[in-house]
Amino acid sequence: MSVTHDHTHTVIPGAAGGAPRPATAEAEGDVDIAPVAALIADGARAAMLTALLDGRAMAAGELATIAGVSAPTASSHLARLLDGGLVTVVKQGRHRYYRLAGPDVARVIEVLARISGRVAVRSLRQSRRAVLLREARSCYDHLAGRVGVALYDALVREGRLTVADGGCLLTASGAEALEELGVDVERVRRARRRFAPDCLDWLERRPHLGGALGAAVLDRLLAREWLVRGTAPRALRVTAVGREGLERVFGCKDLS
Repeated sequence: MSVTHDHTHTVIPGAAGGAPRPATAEAEGDVDIAPVAALIADGARAAMLTALLDGRAMAAGELATIAGVSAPTASSHLARLLDGGLVTVVKQGRHRYYRLAGPDVARVIEVLARISGRVAVRSLRQSRRAVLLREARSCYDHLAGRVGVALYDALVREGRLTVADGGCLLTASGAEALEELGVDVERVRRARRRFAPDCLDWLERRPHLGGALGAAVLDRLLAREWLVRGTAPRALRVTAVGREGLERVFGCKDLS
């Protein structure tokens, strides 16, 4: 019994002598952003994704309230976001909690926020929430708002960060200051994401610190209770000990 091996080759135009080469997988076309854009374009789903910029996992009921839809409708929206790879789900017993699928998704939402219009403030509650978010908030897993911008400015002003194309460079004095805060700088450098990119704040229109280093800094600020979670989703508040510490260690001033 004989076996015939069919070796398929393709001729690459312009190759020397038209020499055959083994066929490769079918070439992929350009990216198709339409399905992802359609997922984000719905108002209720956009509200859920924006709320998840808090960085924490949230229950479907919480997200339904934020989006202003019924529980069944929220579940349908979340199933679509899950299928589209924009969120992940964490199961704890009978409960399911949703969070953004990762920093890439968070960056997309933040960029869209920068180029989008503002929702009209129509109530005292909305006004208070807007003030809280402008002061200090989590931008997925790093610090944003006026306080985030002030920290970034202080790091640059004091020579602890050097602004470079595509990100920031941490100086020796910057590493010392962050280690005093409790950040393991060398461990952060090994993270599988950009180390210290600047992130344009969509409210302040000025940069704050993002990336792996920004995430590590926010984690330590919360752990030391220099910042605490606010009453509104994503809102943060600087404590009295936080104001003292941020001024002493980083040179941040005039933090209310």
